[in-house]
Amino acid sequence: MLFINTRPADRACALSQALRQQAWSVIELPLLELQACPWSDALAQLYQQLLQAQRIVVVSPTAVHIGMEYLAQSGIHLDQLQHLQWIAVGEKTAQVLAEYGISSAVPEVETSEGMLELPLLKSLAAGSCIAFWRGEGGRQFMMDSLQQAGMQILNFILYQRQCPAASIQQMPALLPQLQQHRDYWMLISSEASWLNWLRLSQAQKELLNRGRYLVLGDRLEALLMDYQQQHHTRFQLIKLTNLKTETILQQIELKSGHA
Repeated sequence: MLFINTRPADRACALSQALRQQAWSVIELPLLELQACPWSDALAQLYQQLLQAQRIVVVSPTAVHIGMEYLAQSGIHLDQLQHLQWIAVGEKTAQVLAEYGISSAVPEVETSEGMLELPLLKSLAAGSCIAFWRGEGGRQFMMDSLQQAGMQILNFILYQRQCPAASIQQMPALLPQLQQHRDYWMLISSEASWLNWLRLSQAQKELLNRGRYLVLGDRLEALLMDYQQQHHTRFQLIKLTNLKTETILQQIELKSGHA
């Protein structure tokens, strides 16, 4: 059976290795790559305002690394942020924060909706200040929801997301391989990843219909269901609550019976 692992190269290894140990064919096709935004006056001003924030939401390991690099560049020390409570989108992000000596809250469901359910956010009064360390285009739904609840948002856009050039170049050789399989499994972890897959596949209905898409969270599942209805496709959807290797393997086994 064929699995297309769309995670970034530095995060794909564990899942690919586990699948290959179970005799899966695995193709690594990252659908997103992250590039740091350059330091700017706007970021410098945001970092100074960080001292007035009550919470900081960190959306990825990349956001941790770039955010900390620019924190040092701003001249602010971590010990000046002891009043802040940190929120990580998932366990991987929390682990990277822990490397900096920071303890963070992690939602049960590693999505924007999951984070919005955290008591650390639900308990805040209107007018509270929440910082976001994020990439361009990410977590907009979450920020909009908090703004509608009267929160002040500090929007740190630390990196840009784009489809890797190597994946674009890989597609002509990949398409014949996909044609040889009755179906394939693919991990879709964000709306941006899905849109990039549509571009790479040229939204070929026959190709999309053979996909079994493991999607992260309710909102992404709803997005793909809307696509199915609008474009009359019939691919299979399997919802994930997190991106842990063991969770993905359990869902695959549950849906396919593949041990």
